Amino acid sequence: MAAGDTNVSICNKALMFLGAEAITSFTDGSVAADACASMYTEIVASTLGMYPWSFTIAKTQLARDTATPANEWTYQYILPSDTLLGVPRAVRVSKASGVSPYKQWEINQGAAGLPVLMTNAEEIHIDYQKIVNEGAMPSYFVQLIAYQLAWHMAEVITDQTTKSEYWRSIALGSPGEGQRGGYFRQAVNIDAAGQTPSVISDYILMDVR
Repeated sequence: MAAGDTNVSICNKALMFLGAEAITSFTDGSVAADACASMYTEIVASTLGMYPWSFTIAKTQLARDTATPANEWTYQYILPSDTLLGVPRAVRVSKASGVSPYKQWEINQGAAGLPVLMTNAEEIHIDYQKIVNEGAMPSYFVQLIAYQLAWHMAEVITDQTTKSEYWRSIALGSPGEGQRGGYFRQAVNIDAAGQTPSVISDYILMDVR
């Protein structure tokens, strides 16, 4: 894990890539701080949602809501508050191993305005992606966020579109790779292997600062 990382330290990694001065907070009044504040949360959420990262996967049994669905379903279940995408990756009617995914359900809006899972099953277990804070993010993922931030902030910070294009290619590869190349592919391979290397091989950065 990348112990000690914070939203500010991750943004400062991106600013370092761009040759900009570090910020002290998202509210320190600098152009860089304003850019970080406006982009950071959305970029983290979108990067988490790009792939089923192993450190975001959780399992839980859903609590049945006291309210009754106002449609054809019999029951509705409350989704975890830390659900990342709003939709489970898998739904089952038992926590026993080997149980096939259950298909008869839908996500709808409950009486309180929050998303609920509606179904006829009397018991629901789900696999889902959860929102995680910086302290739970592995170093390879922190690096990917920093590259993504460098891409999105490059034009604002440097006033150069070429740097924006460069950092996009570093983060996600060429347009022909469908945003699945670059460091993203490397991070996916590391995550899939289930281990973090002691040293992450970095891209050459000095020539674009």
